[in-house]
Amino acid sequence: MKIFALGDLHLGFAVNKPMDLFDPLWENHHQKIKKNWLKKVGEEDLVLLAGDISWAMYYEDAKVDLEWIDALPGNKVIIKGNHDYWWQSLTKMQSYETIFFLHNNYYKAGKIAICGTRGWLLPGSEEFGLDDERLYMREKLRLERSINLAKKDPEIESIIVMLHYPPLFSYLKETYFTELLDDRMISHVIYGHLHDKDSWSRAFQGEEAGVQYHLVSADYLNFDLKELDY
Repeated sequence: MKIFALGDLHLGFAVNKPMDLFDPLWENHHQKIKKNWLKKVGEEDLVLLAGDISWAMYYEDAKVDLEWIDALPGNKVIIKGNHDYWWQSLTKMQSYETIFFLHNNYYKAGKIAICGTRGWLLPGSEEFGLDDERLYMREKLRLERSINLAKKDPEIESIIVMLHYPPLFSYLKETYFTELLDDRMISHVIYGHLHDKDSWSRAFQGEEAGVQYHLVSADYLNFDLKELDY
């Protein structure tokens, strides 16, 4: 089994919101993703999708995007991004053959657990305000719950963590998230959300406290999937 990661697909088959209005790089981006996906991913492989899956506001409109993902090779684990307003209860969404929705739970792939949550803005960032502290703490607790559930499984030997928001930056490495991620069982952390060269330059990638961090926003990866070495 190979494990791949990609974030910020921003699909919108049922809504009129073409991404190339923001940047020409996004023109026909779903075709680029599919082409690269079919080249790399086999039926037994696992793809981690780090949020901002669909522009749909309602679940009924997001179904066509989720069905498109479901039809691609491999098993998929999805977390919620800040634009995934269509997200519903797990009971309502768990109707896809190859998609697992990660929310206050974990996904088991042999001896590997996939844990995660959406994440939030970090204290110290320009946009962080008084109202953000509550959401930041809530997301920290959700990640902690996901990791603790995986650790209770005696068959799990290592953990890969998915977030939508960055859990750290190159200039800000001590956060509530990194406190949780500084764990010998955690090998990789993937995240997305960032969509411009300035943000990419401030993103932290590489090893910190024994954990490998990866920025996997679709446009950053030129709409290709990143394989994780585990």
